[in-house]
Amino acid sequence: MPILTLAMPTPLRRSFDYLPPVAMTDDAVAALQPGVRIEAPFGNRKLIGILLATKDTTDIDEKKIKRVSNILDSQPILAGKLLSLSQWAASYYQHPLGDALANAIPTLLRKGEQTIELTETRWQLTTEGKGLPEGALKRAAKQAQLLALLQQQDSLDRRQLDRAQISQASCKALIEKGLIERIEIAATPYDHQQDCLKSAPLTLNAEQKNAVETIKANTGFQCYLLEGITGSGKTEVYLQLIEQCLKRRQQALVLIPEIGLTPQTLSRFQNRFNCPIVTLHSGLTDRERLLAWQHAQSGEAGIILGTRSAIFTAIANLGLIIIDEEHDSSFKQQDGFRYSARDIGIKRAADEQCPIVLGSATPSLETLNNALQGRYQHLQLKQRATGASAPTFELLDIRHAPMEDGFSPALISAIGDEIKRGNQVLVFINRRGFSPMLMCHDCGYVAQCHHCDARMTVHFQQRMLRCHHCGAQAPLPHHCPECNSTQLDFRGSGTERSEQALKRLFPSTDIKRIDRDTTSRKQAMQQMVAEVHEGQPCILVGTQMLAKGHHFPDVTLVAVLDADGGLFSADFRGPEKMGQLLVQVAGRAGREAKAGKVIIQTHQPEHPLITSLVNDSYHQYARAILSERQASGLPPFGHLALLRAEASNLEQAEALLQNLRDAAPPNSCQIFGPLPAPMTRKAGRFRAQLLVRSDQRKPLHQTLQQLCSQAEQHPLGNKVRWSIDVDPGDMF
Repeated sequence: MPILTLAMPTPLRRSFDYLPPVAMTDDAVAALQPGVRIEAPFGNRKLIGILLATKDTTDIDEKKIKRVSNILDSQPILAGKLLSLSQWAASYYQHPLGDALANAIPTLLRKGEQTIELTETRWQLTTEGKGLPEGALKRAAKQAQLLALLQQQDSLDRRQLDRAQISQASCKALIEKGLIERIEIAATPYDHQQDCLKSAPLTLNAEQKNAVETIKANTGFQCYLLEGITGSGKTEVYLQLIEQCLKRRQQALVLIPEIGLTPQTLSRFQNRFNCPIVTLHSGLTDRERLLAWQHAQSGEAGIILGTRSAIFTAIANLGLIIIDEEHDSSFKQQDGFRYSARDIGIKRAADEQCPIVLGSATPSLETLNNALQGRYQHLQLKQRATGASAPTFELLDIRHAPMEDGFSPALISAIGDEIKRGNQVLVFINRRGFSPMLMCHDCGYVAQCHHCDARMTVHFQQRMLRCHHCGAQAPLPHHCPECNSTQLDFRGSGTERSEQALKRLFPSTDIKRIDRDTTSRKQAMQQMVAEVHEGQPCILVGTQMLAKGHHFPDVTLVAVLDADGGLFSADFRGPEKMGQLLVQVAGRAGREAKAGKVIIQTHQPEHPLITSLVNDSYHQYARAILSERQASGLPPFGHLALLRAEASNLEQAEALLQNLRDAAPPNSCQIFGPLPAPMTRKAGRFRAQLLVRSDQRKPLHQTLQQLCSQAEQHPLGNKVRWSIDVDPGDMF
């Protein structure tokens, strides 16, 4: 009797055997391919699983085996290499296979929906339009041009209109006149033989040219680190590599860290290339995401641009992977399926035998170490592509300075000087809201989150207190809830308070705050960036959203208000992240003809990490931290995994972890804990963790497999939520 082995989207780390439908012949069952979706009963529900294999025998009593409800696909949704990649990822990150496979397909497909018929929009003449003579509509040049083109061809698509520089407004005008109509037809495959360029490439400098030629020479698998200072023209290198990929009739996958960067990156790609480009990110509707996924799967899309989850996109003929800002922590999923898109990208490139480029001005220590050890090919861009010089740095000792809402007199004066010269200034503070703490001056009360071991952040304009960890919120009180005093004090600054201070200090200057609160509306980020590019004097104040990838040619001063936070982080990665963030935000200054300057306010001007960043390159700074990591056996010189547990009380979480530690196999791994997490209570639950360290990956994964098996069978397993984080991005 044929047996279907399915991966079901459940927390259980195993596959499940089912019988095929009664009416299905053995030949039809044998023809089923791994990767098709199958609806099957699971408990009192019906779930959508993925077929892993068909077989003739099972260890389960056949009387207890259920039959599947429905075969949803004739062809695999997850086929071949992509199915194997997803299985590898589930195994490496010790995650339930069914849930990992579900994460690899669009939401609508997870729900059992069918794929959408791919269509394309075209424009054609109406009967009335066909009756017009040649040369009609001479008073409206673009409308006349469109009419003439349609008199020569049966219909035009969007790409043809773009090449002719005909806008949607011209199409709409002729539709309203009844001369043309818009139609939807079945999509035709993209003609990869046509010229893929819409505009000419820029001229490369010697370093850029060397990078392009080196990568172009190898079409098989090779991992490249493209380490280029901010403004060195890494994007132009990407564009010319993608051009070569398209000319080979292959597709390129480009990952970027933030949704906020997608519109400007997409615009640059669309201006350069004459091929279909799709985007994949969480800002899309489920239908939009499925359509983009299908365009990539069919080979229609030449370029796939997306954030972290796009690494699992089905791509017909993958020829190049680019991961921009590869150091960015957003490439590591922090909950659920805790995978690293960067590391899976490298595995996928090896499977597909195509090159992968990891680009950054501040590469992660893992990537940099791999390049220094020769495992990755190291390409460096040490000069700015525009010919601009690197910004100068100034450390501002604020230990005895009279501060005004986080601004020292020297910094206020420097900002004023740049505005008088007609330039733009970027003020960086990596903390949103008005103030991180509300305190009563009379009794010392501090507003705490009732669900987390964290203070509530003041959002003054909205008169709200918010927890940035669990999302809890409460009205901003007028009196102290403990002593009824009205002497409530706001301690510390966030972007909102800095914005108010700048408006008071520079009342005639345009102040633009860019953080998650001000860019939540659709198109808000793009609109503000467009206004900045107009070149009028203004002051930008914001969080790390401003540090990534933006090109502001008129910003001549970058001011960092609080540079000391990363120096005393409880996470061993704190100094690395601090250095990356400071270098990235500093790179927004002086990117073109105007010279740039970076002023860093600090209470620790003699700290060796601060002085190293200012006086040396990031490369030297990173090598110094690498030496410290090597001495302590921390990544990349050792391998870590965190076993996290959370429960309604801390004792249960710690008891589960202690029992698991006691049952761990004796090998070369070191196990630390159980210990309370740095933030012990979050969203009303208490958290503890077990840290597993090993010099080698093999014993680490053997230990993790044993711990998983023990946890699934443990009596506390149903009362305590537990998860494993392999290669954790942070220790919280």
